[in-house]
Amino acid sequence: MTRRGLLIILSSPSGAGKSTLAGRLRAWDTTLQFSVSATTRAPREGEEDGKDYFFVSVPSFQDQVAEGGMLEHARVFGNYYGSPKAPVQTAIESGRDVLFDIDWQGAQQISNSALQEHVLSIFILPPSIAELHRRLVKRGQDAPDVIEGRMQKSWDEISHWDGYDYVLVNDDLDTTEDRLKTIISAERLRRSQQPQLVDHVRALQSQFGDRT
Repeated sequence: MTRRGLLIILSSPSGAGKSTLAGRLRAWDTTLQFSVSATTRAPREGEEDGKDYFFVSVPSFQDQVAEGGMLEHARVFGNYYGSPKAPVQTAIESGRDVLFDIDWQGAQQISNSALQEHVLSIFILPPSIAELHRRLVKRGQDAPDVIEGRMQKSWDEISHWDGYDYVLVNDDLDTTEDRLKTIISAERLRRSQQPQLVDHVRALQSQFGDRT
């Protein structure tokens, strides 16, 4: 292993573009492992179990939480969401990055977990509230009352922007994508992510003895 994996967290209010950006990042780096969340909500049209989400019952979800099987979990809009712990730990130990598309509650739980030193958290802000509403309407996934609920919740989500390592305003998808790539590329070189450096430095130090 040349480096440890990163837990890359993307958060934003609904409609700010985190899911689209997450998809672009996975296309950019096919080794990036997406953390498939478990949820108790019903599948939307076109969603596949095990690919988009693990669709589970409420009792099953609660059992996994009680057994410590969730790295983070939260209840959002009346449904439970959570990140299964086992595949994340396996990826990190193998030097693979894991991408999370989660809200601020999940981000906070992961940032306070035993894996916190490997966390890279990024919050995506919309350019304006009017634009946020326009995007929610345009994507055509939710009824008007659900969109209104998401808009009301966006204030609470945005208020947690300062709990993240990086914050980007998504006024242009291409520009935001480029900035995300720059951040990830730099964070992969963090000293704490390169366990081989200790042995390399020791080897260099030992070579000074060969000069005497």
